Amino acid sequence: MGISFNAAALLNGNGIDVNSVVSEIEAAQSGQLTVWQADVTNLQTQATALTGINSDLSNLAAAVSGLTGANGALTAVTASSSESAIVNATALTGATAANYTVVVIGLATTGTLYTDEVANATTSILPSGQTTGNLTLQIGGSGGTTANIAITAGSNDTLTTLAASINSQSATNNWGITASAITDADGARLAIYSQSTGSAGALSIPADTNTTSLTFEPPVGGTNADISVNGIPYASTTNTVTGAIPDVTLNLVSADEDTPVTITVGPDATAINNSIDNFVTEYNTVVGDINTQFTVNPATSNEGPLGSDTDLRILQTSLAADISYATTDPTSISSGFSNLAALGITENNDGTLTVNSTTLNSALTSNQAAVQNFFTNSSSTGFADRFNADLTNLTDPTDGILNQDLASNQSQQNDLGTEITNFQTQLAAQTTQLDQVFDQVNASLEEYPFTLQEVNAALGALNPNDTSTDTTPTSTDTAPATGEGVGGSSSTGSSGS
Repeated sequence: MGISFNAAALLNGNGIDVNSVVSEIEAAQSGQLTVWQADVTNLQTQATALTGINSDLSNLAAAVSGLTGANGALTAVTASSSESAIVNATALTGATAANYTVVVIGLATTGTLYTDEVANATTSILPSGQTTGNLTLQIGGSGGTTANIAITAGSNDTLTTLAASINSQSATNNWGITASAITDADGARLAIYSQSTGSAGALSIPADTNTTSLTFEPPVGGTNADISVNGIPYASTTNTVTGAIPDVTLNLVSADEDTPVTITVGPDATAINNSIDNFVTEYNTVVGDINTQFTVNPATSNEGPLGSDTDLRILQTSLAADISYATTDPTSISSGFSNLAALGITENNDGTLTVNSTTLNSALTSNQAAVQNFFTNSSSTGFADRFNADLTNLTDPTDGILNQDLASNQSQQNDLGTEITNFQTQLAAQTTQLDQVFDQVNASLEEYPFTLQEVNAALGALNPNDTSTDTTPTSTDTAPATGEGVGGSSSTGSSGS
């Protein structure tokens, strides 16, 4: 808008309000700045929405990827035991569904050696008159480790010091044994324990290798676990048995050869259902976010910030096409599982999915292999295989549809930011210039009454008999009259600037 001044009011010596005049000029020119700033705000709002949907899309990609491959979530199996107090089991990927009968005859045990009682744990164990002795341990049977323990009077010739000496040497030489001096009501004993179960932990004292006064009881333990699987004997050095049933780990808890235990290996329906439910949840999240952008708000009659985003429309169409895919794989078709609906996964009117757990569980129970084949197979033509490939492209860091959208959005924000910065710089320079110009104008206007007085006085001196010359300023008003603009502006005698 134009700025005008009342000529008569400007000559009263009050001058003009420089700040108001300059601010009004700048305000008239800064309309474009407001438009640009609003555009930046809109772009930021759109970027936030795009980032959220893109993150949800990545979560969906991870869920779908988990349904693919020979070791995917759909291959999950589980193993159960009819007598978990005797043996329980864990199935690994690849385990074959079947029932097995396991009998636990004996557990794997650690080897133990101990001596008869002596008076106390601090008395020398060397025979009277001897200052040295020797003790040899055989660890792990005849083919195992031989541990020679030299004994010296005053150094390790009591149960307490000998136990400490054995522990120190075991740690240094990796013997895998520990020793302790045990004192009870009958006296003191030396006890030596293997740290390994089974035959590898068997302990013994070879004949004629003990030159101390200690007497060792017969060895205890150091035996392998003894089981049978479907009548076939199996020995294990530990109570965690990994080779008796392919891809199944047996955990032996107790021995009871009179109680056969049934181990049942089959599909892990809970894990499979969870993985499919997770896929549906992530898919519904993405679709719900997209739907929100295209839903008109009754209060504003506007769609979401991405309502006009054509890339989002393309993504919506692509996802809908992926969900409606029907496999052409003969195995899946012959089993009756050619699309999601056949598995109880149906599409709602808003594009989201719903899982009928009863139908899905029935399909898994009747033919887990066929369900898996629908989702993923060796030729990569399954539903999840194809969907995974599409999602890999859609979420590509560079070429993904929403990542490209975000890159374009950021580019526009950067361009607008540059425009705004340059414009603000120009306005700042112009403000400085206008301040200087109007400061000079104001100074001249404030000086005018005094200049006029001096001129009148000079004229009066030239014509001393002329009484018409009035040397007194005509007005001492200090403020514009009511209804006047900045600097006394009005429609009378004005000039635009």
